[in-house]
Amino acid sequence: MSKIVILGAGISGHVAAAHLRRKLPKKHEVLVVSPNSNYQWIPSNIWVGIGKMKPKDILFPLAPLYKKKNIGFKQAKAVSFHPEGDSVEKKPYVLIEYVSGEKKGTKEKITYDFLINATGPKLNFEATEGLIPGKNKTYSVCTYGHAEHAWKGLEALIKKMKQGTKTKILIGTGHAKSTCQGAAFEYILNVEKELRDHGVRDNAEITWISNEYELGDFGMDGILLRYKNINMKSSEMVEMIFEDRSIKHITKAGVYKIEDGIAHYETLEGNHKKEAFDFAMLIPAFSGHGFNAFDKKNENITHKLFKGFMIVDANYTSKPYEEWSVQDWPETYQNPNYTNIFAPGIAFAPPHTISKPRTSKNGTPIFPAPPRTGMPSGITAKLVANNIINHLLKGTPLTKDKGSMGNMGAACIASAGYGAFSGSGVSITTFPIVPDFKKYPNTHGRKMNNTFGEIGLAGHWLKLALHYAFIYKAKMKPFWWLIPE
Repeated sequence: MSKIVILGAGISGHVAAAHLRRKLPKKHEVLVVSPNSNYQWIPSNIWVGIGKMKPKDILFPLAPLYKKKNIGFKQAKAVSFHPEGDSVEKKPYVLIEYVSGEKKGTKEKITYDFLINATGPKLNFEATEGLIPGKNKTYSVCTYGHAEHAWKGLEALIKKMKQGTKTKILIGTGHAKSTCQGAAFEYILNVEKELRDHGVRDNAEITWISNEYELGDFGMDGILLRYKNINMKSSEMVEMIFEDRSIKHITKAGVYKIEDGIAHYETLEGNHKKEAFDFAMLIPAFSGHGFNAFDKKNENITHKLFKGFMIVDANYTSKPYEEWSVQDWPETYQNPNYTNIFAPGIAFAPPHTISKPRTSKNGTPIFPAPPRTGMPSGITAKLVANNIINHLLKGTPLTKDKGSMGNMGAACIASAGYGAFSGSGVSITTFPIVPDFKKYPNTHGRKMNNTFGEIGLAGHWLKLALHYAFIYKAKMKPFWWLIPE
């Protein structure tokens, strides 16, 4: 009998738990530890942020589902890692702290045979001075609670606009090294359409602000894709979309300070500028959770497990950008020092960025951190789960199945406006996620037959269909495993 502990119940953690429980005999214990009581389908936060969905439409409570499926659940947060145990507890364990109920504030050692760290990122708002959701006229759509609050702020602004008030809306990244440009891109297009639907678009100036060198970088160094039988850069596609909707844009910008209605930013040229706004949604920097790790003698060994995020089988050797390679990226998401620990999804430390690193004339790094969205998070979680399952059932190596973002594709559907007959979506399929310039030297590191984009109503319907399909899958309803990650 083995005990598999999963930290986090987001896409990666939930996917791993579901596959482990479905395939392993009941004698093996599957335990999820998460501070969140609900599962949320994060991609639909965008629609909560424009009032088209309620939080209840994109979430459900975890405890009843896990109880039904014989998955253990503790609503708690990880405090520290002890991969060798200690002087009293000989087995490896994670120290957790309960965050609700009668045990709130108490700590407990959770032992394990295998550990899957799926804690994802910390939303590091404090990395940008004054960037606080709900204050200084700034909002967020990173959680369902943030998104619901953002809609309240936007709704109040729309009421003022209907009375003739002119407004300025700023959406994009709120830090010089933010990632998740895609979420901000979706939100700006949905906000723009919402204003049109309310008949107040003429009263709003909408501006995109981003740390991207060019529009459409998305933390992926941009994409050369097939669009309507021609090759088009993602920068050209996004510029076309913004021009059609009269959205202004500021790129090469690292936001470093927010005051009430004012965003201060630095440009790659080294200039310090500011942009006024009445409503802003700015994606914060992401970071690791700051976990510490200790050996059996209680000596700090954090460096063996963490490099901000968790260390896995990547090549972390420091080298010039020109020497970066897809081979640097992990394939099994296994920690090299403690081989029973894994970190799929967003929890692993990337070896380097995907976009070219750039520094301002003042020495400030201004470029996107690498994105790791829902599809690769689910794929890598399933990969890790299957390796553990096959190891326990068949004795195969824990590294049998491999999957690098350098040979993995991803499909992304960005909502460009909600509406049964007026909605739109930007559908982009990319292969591989991390460009391979040696294999595909003439097409910006990607295979053109598998890298393409479309814009239109079909994209909206597909994204809406995926919303219901993936909530069905997450609820582990009949034949849920037939729905791909």
